[in-house]
Amino acid sequence: MSIDHNIAVSHKSCEEQLRELGFSLKKRRLLQLFEAQSLILTTLSKMASEFLKKTSAPGRLLSRIKMNSQNLLPSLFQWEKCLKKKEEASTGGQTKECSLPRIGPLLDKSETGPEPLPSKPVTTKKNLFQVSPQEIVFQNFLVHQVSEMILYLVNTGKSPRSVRITMENSPHFWLVGSNDAYRRVRPGARHIVRIQFTPDENKDYSHELTCTSGKETIVVPIRAIGARPILDFPDQLDFPVCIVKCSNEKILLVQNTGNLEAHYEMSTKSPFSVVPARGTLGIGETMEVTVKYQPLTTGDHDVPLVVRYDTGETIQTKLHGEAIDLNIGLSTYSMELEKTYITMSCHKTVVIKNRSDTTAHFQWKTYPNEEEENQRKMRLYHLHSLEKEVWLKNLLKEKDVMEELGTCEDRTAILSDMVDKEMAKVQQDPMLFSDDVFFIEPLEGEIGPNSSAKIKVTFKPQEALEYRSVAYCNISGHEMRLPLKLRGEGTGLEVELSCHTLNLGNIYVNTTHAYEVDLINKSLIDAHFTFVPPTTHVAKCFELAPRKGIIAPSERQTIQISFKATVLGVFDEEFQFSVAGSPMPAALRIKGCVDGPNLHLDVKEINFSDIAFGECSLGLDVE
Repeated sequence: MSIDHNIAVSHKSCEEQLRELGFSLKKRRLLQLFEAQSLILTTLSKMASEFLKKTSAPGRLLSRIKMNSQNLLPSLFQWEKCLKKKEEASTGGQTKECSLPRIGPLLDKSETGPEPLPSKPVTTKKNLFQVSPQEIVFQNFLVHQVSEMILYLVNTGKSPRSVRITMENSPHFWLVGSNDAYRRVRPGARHIVRIQFTPDENKDYSHELTCTSGKETIVVPIRAIGARPILDFPDQLDFPVCIVKCSNEKILLVQNTGNLEAHYEMSTKSPFSVVPARGTLGIGETMEVTVKYQPLTTGDHDVPLVVRYDTGETIQTKLHGEAIDLNIGLSTYSMELEKTYITMSCHKTVVIKNRSDTTAHFQWKTYPNEEEENQRKMRLYHLHSLEKEVWLKNLLKEKDVMEELGTCEDRTAILSDMVDKEMAKVQQDPMLFSDDVFFIEPLEGEIGPNSSAKIKVTFKPQEALEYRSVAYCNISGHEMRLPLKLRGEGTGLEVELSCHTLNLGNIYVNTTHAYEVDLINKSLIDAHFTFVPPTTHVAKCFELAPRKGIIAPSERQTIQISFKATVLGVFDEEFQFSVAGSPMPAALRIKGCVDGPNLHLDVKEINFSDIAFGECSLGLDVE
């Protein structure tokens, strides 16, 4: 739209408004002329501002809207510092955050003296003056050389206003022209303020300019940005789709495009890591930065890579990666093994199927996730720490005693080193699956693309019990560990005696008696038996043979029993045969009573009466 058209529209609207208010024709013409002049000045001011934004002399410094230099994207940080990117820096519209001049409270019209700068900005509903740029920034300056920048002050009101422009005394900043002087600015017109700057060092400087009208105070920040290191990191680093529990890395060639040596620290968060973490890079030098992506969970991951300079400034590169699961699974997730005799074993096979185009590494673990695994390691580590403290305490006591006796051998260093090695083993332990009765082989390995791996699960029961356990398959490329539930039952050998109790009745002492019993194997495998010798005195009078042997399935073994009693009285003894693989021995109970010989005389006494000297004999019947 042309300037003439704008004037015509403005003229028409003003004409109608003034006619409604009852102004005379002469007054209306004067006011319309004044409005047209103001509109022309405003339009010219805008055109000049646009022209200054688009063009700049090589030696002229640029002004721009202030940006917050905390956690900036690398490109915005470089744009803010205006190093080798003057054309981009001149377009203030690219910034998302801007620092507006501070607007002070309204002044009392009766005041004629200067107004102090407010401690806190108070924003009015409508500013009577506008400043451009909103912050003065000197960049790329040279030490001990004068640099100059221009500030435009535009009267946005409808009447002429006076404005006082002041700047506190500074050895580096000053106003061109009178300081603390009033300027009268017509409506829509602009006033040009020139600020000069002469630095002593290539460092940061700051100051401010105060513009005071009858109703408001505007404080314009002034900054000089000194030498800066600038590492040209990208704003965002995207990783290709990665398989969970696998890794991917990118190597960045980073250059210090600034004008100061860079002392930096870099950090990020899981699942990303960065190397090197800190260092120094000279002006114009380059280095390799390795960013690694190793996700442990599926889904999108967005984490910042933070670079901190020793100047206190920080930039952030957005790291993005996506992790997916491989199509890998088990042929079964529950396995029940057959009943197995104690000391024997049985096995079954489970298959890990890799239906993806990637090689996968697997490990059979005891715990369902890494968190529980680490907790177990911490408990073991803590136990070793306590053991170390106790050992050292005891050794110190022993050392004191040995010193009193005149001999001393310091073993604290040796034992401390032993405990430290054990603690290191705990930290390095992969915590593979371990169980007393279930065994898996192989415990770890690789599966090629579109291949499978057979896993052997062996069950060796130790007692006649039901056993349950869970093994977890940790696979690179699969977020969750795959559980394999295991169940097995141990059973003992069934070996029985043909009779469990043998009653010998009444037997005479010192007489030999022979008996037989059979051991019967009702199991499906050979039974190894062993006689368990008793310890009682009566039991030692028994002899059993054979004392050990092997009984084939469904066969029997005759046990010969020989007994010669040497002790009178009643007896009740138990004899046991231990059977390998049977939780209970086969027991034989033998009881009876041992009697001595009984003598009976047919008369109670013998009377010889009177007999002659010589021999005399009588017969007696003894039963």
